[in-house]
Parts: sequence; C-alpha cells; structure tokens
Amino acid sequence: MKKSTPAQFVIRILVYCLGLLLLAFGVAISVNSDLGVSPVNSLPYVISQILHVQLGTCVTAVFCSYIALQVLILRREFQIVNLLQILFSTLFGYFVDFAKWAIGDFALPGYVGRLGMLAASIILIALGILLYMDAQLVPMPMEGLTAAIAKKLGKPFPTMKTIVDCIVVGTGIVLCFVFLGRLDGIREGTVITAVVTGKIIALLRKPLSPVIQKLCFGE
Repeated sequence: MKKSTPAQFVIRILVYCLGLLLLAFGVAISVNSDLGVSPVNSLPYVISQILHVQLGTCVTAVFCSYIALQVLILRREFQIVNLLQILFSTLFGYFVDFAKWAIGDFALPGYVGRLGMLAASIILIALGILLYMDAQLVPMPMEGLTAAIAKKLGKPFPTMKTIVDCIVVGTGIVLCFVFLGRLDGIREGTVITAVVTGKIIALLRKPLSPVIQKLCFGE
C-alpha cells in the first residue's frame, strides 16, 4: 500500500466510497434491466429473492461470509487491516439499497432499451471498480477471497477470478431452481458483464488512473 499524507488519505477514502457508490448504481441498473445481474452480485440477489429481504442486506451478509472464508483460508497470514472489508461491505450494502430506491422501477422499454441499461450498468461497475482499486485501501470481499485462494493454490489471480465467478454464479443457479423453481436474476447480461467489464476497466484505466493517482498520492 502506498503512503500518503493525511489529506491525501481522506481523498483516498472519498474516492473509494465514490467507487462503491457508482458500483451500487451499476448493480441497481443491471437489476432493472432484467437481463441478469453482475456475477459478483448474482448470489446476493438470488438469496434476496428467496428470503424476501432487501438486496443490500444480502450483499452485506454474503460479502461478510467471503471475509470469513478468507480468514479460514489464510489463518495467520490474514492481515487484520482486511477486517475493514466488513465496514466497506456494510457501506456498500447501504449504497445498493439507496441506489435501488433512487432509480425505483425505472426501465427503458424494449430489448434494445434493456441492452442500453445493461451497457450503462457495465460502465458504472467498471468505473466503480477502477476507483476503489486505485484508491488502494482494502480489496472488496470477492476479490479478497479470490486472492486468498490464488495465494494458497499458487494460481494466477485472473485464472482464479474466472473460476470463483463461475462457482458463485453456479451456486446462484442451483439455489434458483431449488428454492424458486425458476432462473431469476441470472441471464445473458450476467455473462456479458463477466466478459466485458474487465475490458472496459482496461479502457478507462489509461486516461483515468493518472488522475486518480495524482489525487490520492500526488503522483
């Protein structure tokens, strides 16, 4: 983690939180597009439909379970600072509920309109991830879990990211059919988001990362 002045550290926190807020709006828009939520939020969404509770609550609960898994996997190698993931997961859960409230039931008509909403959600998700990653505070739980597994197995992070995403989506699909009797929230948009988001982040990183780095670290 890079060093920064107290003022820059405050800016890093604000940038991180802005990233989470944009990510939350991306999640909310993807839900309203009805083309499938993003892979990282597919399991919380399915659980929210099964239990009939707010999506933000399920996001917080599932993300906290990812943190617990990190502790079990890494044991003594788990860094205490990563417990801050609990705080940011809770904040992200509130942001998701706020975003859902803010956009309500808004949806563009027709399949083309839904694709437009999906595209907007992917851009927001990519921008949100770029912001909170470049702020360099703590990883979000899904990424922290992936990194922990990759470290223990000696596998590259990108490889494990794909595997973990598939496991999470697969678990969501199984829960859908067992408890709902149908597929809910996991559709073509889930696959498109999984494939495209990384590429959008790469496109945004070149022009935006230098600006973020200058804000956060004065570089």
